[in-house]
Amino acid sequence: MSNLVKHAEYELKLSGLLDKDSDYDGMLGKAVLELVRVFAKQRHSGFSASATLAIFEKVASYKPLTPIGKLEDEWMNISGMTADGKGMWQNKRHDTTFSRDGGKTWYDIDNPKLNNGDDWHRKWWKRYAPQPTHKETE
Repeated sequence: MSNLVKHAEYELKLSGLLDKDSDYDGMLGKAVLELVRVFAKQRHSGFSASATLAIFEKVASYKPLTPIGKLEDEWMNISGMTADGKGMWQNKRHDTTFSRDGGKTWYDIDNPKLNNGDDWHRKWWKRYAPQPTHKETE
């Protein structure tokens, strides 16, 4: 058994994640241990281990590995699902990214730094976001 697997088992037991009375009846701990065993079998060096973990974290979280928006088929027309029925597309590779022009410009609702020229969400937020109320003093 590798040192990594020993470490993972120790930490998972210590935290109670392998216990039957833990969340999901110990399944979370078992799932993590299974992933650690596969990872340990691959025998990564320090650099390849960190690169593999970074890539795995992205794809396992449904995040894209390359920039979005360049492929026509990565946009799904969801216009029928919007309240106003106007054009709206959602990115298939990054589900928090939306476009109003079929992907020419887009915005990400979770990360405004990823926006590509579409500021519709900012205008919407300014108009419809709850405004703080202040008690006027007399």
